[in-house]
Amino acid sequence: MKMYLISDNADTLTGFRLAGVRGIVAREREEAQEELKKACDDPEIGIILVTESLQEKIQEEINNIRLDPKMPIITVIPDRHGSRRGKDYITRSIKESIGLKI
Repeated sequence: MKMYLISDNADTLTGFRLAGVRGIVAREREEAQEELKKACDDPEIGIILVTESLQEKIQEEINNIRLDPKMPIITVIPDRHGSRRGKDYITRSIKESIGLKI
């Protein structure tokens, strides 16, 4: 199982390439959608990493892929500018997922 990065900036991609992760820079929505589809169709890719700012452009596609158990796992990561998520992101995600207040 391989990881693949879809980033909106070259700096993040360069860092992941140094760690041995292949990827692509996609700045526009249509380009990101196309790259996401290609990554999902590749049977060797098991985890797709997407930067937070790019995720905002293709959120609907990411949600659809997450609902399909046959698709790769998609993980959203911060880019070089840091995280855009709030402090309570993990707690809020758990609450939305399972309805349990922590």
